Amino acid sequence: MTAAWLTVALVAAMAVVAKAAGPVLLGGRELPEPVRRIIAVLAPVLLAALIATQIFGAGRSLTVDARAVGLAVGAAALALRLPALAAVVAAAVATGLTRALT
Repeated sequence: MTAAWLTVALVAAMAVVAKAAGPVLLGGRELPEPVRRIIAVLAPVLLAALIATQIFGAGRSLTVDARAVGLAVGAAALALRLPALAAVVAAAVATGLTRALT
């Protein structure tokens, strides 16, 4: 087994242990309200952080390019309550046009 496969197996085992730890440690008890509020916003915050890293991150520097234009157009489309598919298409078109013009 190579080091890469050993790493994959180890990470998979750690994920299983982490997922099982909650029910085992809580034993059917409810989480406290402050913890539930944090957990409720954790997924959107992590998703926003991943998007920001992919859009503006370039190694150790900050980059603003055509992807930022696409993000702004997509956010504006969602703010105008357009369907998600329309927002994605508008963002892709805006990104493509910006790349073509620069």
